[in-house]
Amino acid sequence: MSKKTKIIQKREECIGCGSCTIVCQKFWKMNEKDMKADLIGGKINDSGEYELEIKNISAEDLDCNKQAADVCPVKIIKII
Repeated sequence: MSKKTKIIQKREECIGCGSCTIVCQKFWKMNEKDMKADLIGGKINDSGEYELEIKNISAEDLDCNKQAADVCPVKIIKII
């Protein structure tokens, strides 16, 4: 059985500081239009949050996203 990891972002609450994009460029980028961070490949879920589900995420990618969540000053990134 493969393990699934979800990265969830409450994008509407993003303040655009860019910390996540600095520590985890593979998954996060700044949107030039509204200067908020985008979760690359993320799709809007039923709760209106951006969500990316990854099967068997590598330890490096998981750590990168955990760092992004940790450095976010408004704590809008969750890893589950």
